Amino acid sequence: MTTTCGVAPLLSRRRMIQALGGGLGMLGLAQALGANGAAAVRQLHHPPRARRVIQLFMNGGPFGPDLFDPKPDINRFAGQRPEAVNLRTENQTGGLMPVPFRFQRHGQSGLEISELLPNLARHADDLCVLRSLHTDNPNHGPALFLMNNGSITPTRPSMGAWLSYGLGTENADLPAYVVLCPGRPVRFAELWTNGFLPGEHQGTYVNHTQLDPRQMLPYLHNTRWSPAAQRRQLDLLLRLNQQHQAARPDDPNLEARIRAMETAFRMQSAASDAFDIRREPERTRDEYGRGHFANACLLARRLSERGVRFVQVYYGNGQPWDTHRNHNELTRNLCRDIDQPIAALLTDLKRRGLLDETLVIWGGEFGRTSTSESGDGRDHNHWGFTMWLAGGGVRGGMAYGATDDFGFRAIHQKVHVHDLHATILYLLGIDHERLTYRHAGRDFRLTDVHGQVVTAIVRADR
Repeated sequence: MTTTCGVAPLLSRRRMIQALGGGLGMLGLAQALGANGAAAVRQLHHPPRARRVIQLFMNGGPFGPDLFDPKPDINRFAGQRPEAVNLRTENQTGGLMPVPFRFQRHGQSGLEISELLPNLARHADDLCVLRSLHTDNPNHGPALFLMNNGSITPTRPSMGAWLSYGLGTENADLPAYVVLCPGRPVRFAELWTNGFLPGEHQGTYVNHTQLDPRQMLPYLHNTRWSPAAQRRQLDLLLRLNQQHQAARPDDPNLEARIRAMETAFRMQSAASDAFDIRREPERTRDEYGRGHFANACLLARRLSERGVRFVQVYYGNGQPWDTHRNHNELTRNLCRDIDQPIAALLTDLKRRGLLDETLVIWGGEFGRTSTSESGDGRDHNHWGFTMWLAGGGVRGGMAYGATDDFGFRAIHQKVHVHDLHATILYLLGIDHERLTYRHAGRDFRLTDVHGQVVTAIVRADR
């Protein structure tokens, strides 16, 4: 088993051996930073369909039968509580709560999409709707960890960290993994952690509330020293760190710090451009809209086209889709806010020739119940929920899998979160069973000891 890849001078012998022979197997060392900071991706397990990922995370959990999984029997048996919905969740106590939103068929595929998403419906033939997702726990915390980190425990690396570790970045002047979330999401920070992976793979959190990159990214510009002076300082610090590292060759924290300082220096110029959506034409800004989520979608496109491997966009701070009360009205407002920006993102990626190589993921950590909570709300539901994928080698204009007649439990072509992760890695050219990292005496991976690639949704044209 051999690989060919460049190796950065600052890589420890332990990490070099692990990357070449143990942790990554034939994937090899996907990111090797040389003296000039250039990234080199050498070998994948198979030809990739996608090169990058944009994840639109609807934290809180949308209800599939409102949007992409029509279930007329919910209205037909409204107020009743059939045996099929007597499943344990958290607080759901009432009968079936009717869905007031109409569905229509769209595109050449005839994919059924709710009236709540008229702009996104124009992309019906690009969407691969997964109607049969299921997860392990109906509580936000464990479900968020499983969807983001592949485990219900908060100590595992996030999916973005695994992608950064396995694939690196296409632009060494920017992070490989960027998280866009307005406000100060202290409770979410572990969702983009590097866990036990080297520190440089942790997600770079960006509060995009302010549009000026100098406010969005603290300390982006050094007002005291010129770039040349900073470069001399950094070179001196690098030499001192190398001397310090010579006696500590297995210190991943030191390696991460060295790389972080180098990236931060290069970001002073690259990030000023990449993170500044004000440089976009007014017609493009209008196409996306002007809200926080719209700005994040536009920013995700700018980062993706500049080589950021994984951009994760959180809708709001907290769980805005957690509609335990006033579900119908809140869902109308939420859909009104996401419809235009997501449609614009897909249009923009396609127009720029980027959609085929960019995997776009939409969904939350679980779904919601077809029965009511408190009369006008819906409880958490981990038994069956909906997500969709677009671009990146997936088949568009299709719905895969099915829930029961009431949209409560996945019953046909079921897709567990581990299967979703295995499929995402597959589309990026990675065998999920072979992207591993040795920690605490065993080999870990994003999918743990589970996961099957959902090959039926992969486009067969390559």
